[in-house]
Amino acid sequence: MEYVILAVVIAVVAIAAIAGLVVSGRRRQQLPPKSQAPVITAPKPTPSEPQVGEEAAPPTEEPRRTVEEVELPEAEAVTVPETVEEEVPALEVPEPTAGRLVRLRSRLSRSQNSLGKGLLSLLSREHLDEDTWEEIEETLLTADVGVAPTQELVERLRTRVKVLGTRTPDELRGLLREELVELIGKDADRTVHSTKHAEGPAVVLVVGVNGVGKTTTTGKLARVLVADGRKVVLGAADTFRAAAADQLQTWGERVGARTVRGPEGGDPASIAFDAVKEGIAEGADTVLVDTAGRLHTKTGLMDELGKVKRVVEKHGPVDEVLLVLDATTGQNGLIQARVFAEVVDITGIVLTKLDGTAKGGIVVAVQRELGVPVKLIGLGEGADDLAPFEPGAFVDALIGD
Repeated sequence: MEYVILAVVIAVVAIAAIAGLVVSGRRRQQLPPKSQAPVITAPKPTPSEPQVGEEAAPPTEEPRRTVEEVELPEAEAVTVPETVEEEVPALEVPEPTAGRLVRLRSRLSRSQNSLGKGLLSLLSREHLDEDTWEEIEETLLTADVGVAPTQELVERLRTRVKVLGTRTPDELRGLLREELVELIGKDADRTVHSTKHAEGPAVVLVVGVNGVGKTTTTGKLARVLVADGRKVVLGAADTFRAAAADQLQTWGERVGARTVRGPEGGDPASIAFDAVKEGIAEGADTVLVDTAGRLHTKTGLMDELGKVKRVVEKHGPVDEVLLVLDATTGQNGLIQARVFAEVVDITGIVLTKLDGTAKGGIVVAVQRELGVPVKLIGLGEGADDLAPFEPGAFVDALIGD
């Protein structure tokens, strides 16, 4: 029994010893390893920092070079960008104005058919009775000649036909030509006064209602004057239409005429004043002022047109006031002309669109209405289709060869 108890005690002690060894081993594994003390080294002095004290070393002498011995790096070649020269458009040389209407006579073919040929056909009848003379009168009225000029022409034709007696086609054509030239007026002064005078350049105002081609006519007139040797300055006083100033400047650049312009919606009288001032400074022969288009029924706008003329006259007299009329409007154009003549003293008429469905008799009617001559006529859309008016060449185009 004693041996059994002794064996149990020994076993318990052995088990306790083994358990103690296991626990101590686990604790050793959980403990962190001992850190080693950091090794601190003194920083090495940089070459750029001087040493002081005992560590200071005697300076070492370095070889030195003179300025001449130092090699400089080669300068890189600087490339200068080439300047691109803007191409200046070549100035156009307008066609000479002498005989321009003769060259454009084919443009009057429609007016010729309605007026000239119609009259020749009626006058060539063997018997000219009252019905025939009424047809002649109707033909003239339809061509917008006007009542008074028509009656005057018919009476003169009647008298001359009775005196002439037998009538050949050539005699009739000559007779009709003489009477039409006389009716239009061969002695009127149709010169556009554009010559420089003592006070400065000649000033030409271009007026008219909206849509008659006023700005285009001003540009074409500049070409006419340049072709006649004039130095021209343009005044873009039409500030109510956005594209008017640009359009006029383009016309001017094509023939070398400078354009004076202002802000959109600016004072037209101020721009007209500046244009004349610039013309004086440049020694120009002529200043063309394109005024704003306006309805003849608008009193305020018409009064403003009078203001433009008065302001320009502070520099000197206005030499020409040209009224632009659309020839296709017929008798309505006469109403416009009458109102404009009351506001500004019209000195000449420019008839545009005579190459279309316009009737040639409007030339006679508008002159009788205003008592001023037609000085220029427009016969197409081309740049040189504005021609000085010549009564003989005009009548020749109406009645044909």
